[in-house]
Amino acid sequence: MSVRALFQAATVEEASSPYNTIHLKVFYPAQVSGNDQEQNLGIVPADSQRSPFKVVIFFNGVNCGSEQYQWLAVKLAERGLVVVTFSWVANNLPGMVALTPGVDVNMLIPSMYGKGPTASALPTLLAALELLQAEGVLAGLLDLNHIILGGHSAGGRVAIESADSRFFPQVVAAFAYGAHTAAITQLGYAAGTILSLPDSLPLLLIGGTRDGVITNSSHRYGVTWEEATTPVIRTFQEAIAGGRGDSYLLLLEGANHFSVAYPYDSTTGIACLDFSATQPEEQLRDLVMEAISLFIDAHVHHQATALEALNQLLAFNNPLVASFERK
Repeated sequence: MSVRALFQAATVEEASSPYNTIHLKVFYPAQVSGNDQEQNLGIVPADSQRSPFKVVIFFNGVNCGSEQYQWLAVKLAERGLVVVTFSWVANNLPGMVALTPGVDVNMLIPSMYGKGPTASALPTLLAALELLQAEGVLAGLLDLNHIILGGHSAGGRVAIESADSRFFPQVVAAFAYGAHTAAITQLGYAAGTILSLPDSLPLLLIGGTRDGVITNSSHRYGVTWEEATTPVIRTFQEAIAGGRGDSYLLLLEGANHFSVAYPYDSTTGIACLDFSATQPEEQLRDLVMEAISLFIDAHVHHQATALEALNQLLAFNNPLVASFERK
């Protein structure tokens, strides 16, 4: 099956120029037709027989280019999803101009946390999807009532914190790699605090046992983590109550912070903090993709076979799986 992508630009109304433009790359299942538009402009029609397409919005890590997640976007689009990645250079992190997932720091302070989304890019991205639904190759083909939020690192955090039907009723599930909800002490929290999540939608948390970025960033939270996975585990244990059977914690043996980013860009980000992966990177990515795909099929497409496959995939004696929990 063919996967194609289109580009779009959107303005963030709350941001100031020149940091108020988001550039989107939207991956979709395509059907090569050979028509004039395709031949002259490279615009390939969507495979309408697979529509309406549920949508994944993926939030990158800080200073991680969206192209590092293209491998995942293509794989998910091959399974019938539309996937949005984006690039936003902004200064919404204090004192830092960066390629950002969009973090609303004002919503992270103790008096505001939980009262609104922390993903400052999300309203703009949702508005851009409405425009794509109105015209172009995806017109009328999107299922905008079933949107999944996903992300890596800080992008994963804002995804799981903002997956709240009170704020965005069209969001139906969330997943994150290398993310947790430990509270930064500089914002006024006690050391070691884990902030709660909305806990109203299906959730998949994935972490790696060789995550050096999490390990070496513990001072931000006033503690020293016992293991690289400690704040991810505590987020699963403390930030959600569970009880519905649709919340998952998957820890990958030998995966590091950037195992989800390929090809990794060593010229930016915080590579110096990470540990080396000790398992084959391609195999780790394949497992990440399969887990995310089955999670979406099980809890968004409501496929009973996918739910069974997800449990079987992770329950077997897989050397890449350090632990797997569901609640």
